[in-house]
Formats: sequence, structure tokens, C-alpha cells
Amino acid sequence: MQSSQGEARKPLFYDPTERRIRSFVTRAGRLSEAQAKAIELLGPKFMLPYQKDHLDFDIVFGRQAPTIFEIGFGMGETSAKISSLMPEKNFIGVEVHTPGVGNLLKLTEAAGLQNQRVIQHDAYEVLINMIAPASLAGVHVFFPDPWHKARHNKRRLIQGPLVALLASRLQTGAYIHCATDWEEYAVQMLEVLSNEPSLKNTADGYAPRPEYRPVTKFENRGLKLGHGVWDLVFEKR
Repeated sequence: MQSSQGEARKPLFYDPTERRIRSFVTRAGRLSEAQAKAIELLGPKFMLPYQKDHLDFDIVFGRQAPTIFEIGFGMGETSAKISSLMPEKNFIGVEVHTPGVGNLLKLTEAAGLQNQRVIQHDAYEVLINMIAPASLAGVHVFFPDPWHKARHNKRRLIQGPLVALLASRLQTGAYIHCATDWEEYAVQMLEVLSNEPSLKNTADGYAPRPEYRPVTKFENRGLKLGHGVWDLVFEKR
């Protein structure tokens, strides 16, 4: 299924057999010449290699600033827009899809962004090994695959184990912002986030769309057809 962002995702999901979040094996997909060139030329500047040591954000970005972590940025249009709207913050996006990585690198360079970095790896392993506890100012998870068939619901990304891990990486007062265009998944997200004791809802149920999250053309098309979009914003106690 495609999300409102119009991008077919290789989603992360929780694997109960291993009691952890798994991601699909990275596939190259259809890589355009421009995307391949961006990875070759811009990768050394904007990509962070996977490592089993915590990142020092001050060194990575060359400054002290709040850092936002995004899981699954797809083709990167929304990520680039948010980074450009908030130059005072640092952004690290994690994605396994190679064309998406190349596209965000291309957009980052075109917009002259200095506050965007990219990691191409399993987000769970990145969180465990590269992100120190209580180090993030925020987390974005926009339109993850809804796995809309009931028998596949267990593969959804937003489940208790990942939410607990994300919460452990947040500073006090930091936030998790999730968005979905699948109502049944929104209900599950609300339940899972509400059950994490270290988080509190910033709204009475679903939140208004924060101004920093742009409405994509695919989302806008869905809204015109009467399709809903649900945002959830929870804060670290």
C-alpha cells in the first residue's frame, strides 16, 4: 500500500519471534542516475556510517542544537521541507530504501541545508547503538506502512517495545510525533503511546497537525476525497 505521501514503503516492523523490531532487507530499488550521483558525491558529506558507538551530535553537526530523529523518510521531500523550516535544529533521518536516501541527499544539497544527516541502516540498531539515552529533542514517524490486513497487524512499527526504546532516547520535555492516514492504525498508535508510562499526550486524543509538518500533495489529494489523517504528539515526562 502507498501512504498519503505516495511512496511505497519497505516498513520496519516488530518481529515477535525475536522480540525486537526488524526491518526488511535493504533492496536497491530503481535508482536514478541523479540519486546514484547524489550518494556518490554527497554521501561523504551528509551520510553517517553505521557504528556501534554513540554519536556526538555536536561533532556531527559542528554545533550545539536540539536533534530530531526521523524513522523512514521515504523519498525525503517532507524531511527536507521540515529541515529548511527549522534551521535551528539538527535532523537525522534513517531509511533503508536506497533511492530515498539518494533523493534526500539531492534535496539537501539543492536547498543548501546544513542541518540534515542521513543513515541508511536498520533504525532499531541505530537507536540501540548510535543514539545515547536522553539525547534527542524529538522523534518523527510519518505514515509508516499500516499493514492493514489483520493478520499483518503484528508487523506494524508503532508497538510497545519500539515506543519504550524511543522514549528512553528522549530528553525530558522532548516529543514523539507520529502521523498516519489509516484510522485503525491511528487507534492502535494512540493506545500504544498512551500505555508508555514515560510519555504524556499533548492533546485530548489526536493532535492538530503541527505547522512544521507540511501537507504533501498526496495527502492533500486524500483529504479532498474525504480521507482522514491523524497526528499524535506525545511528550517525555
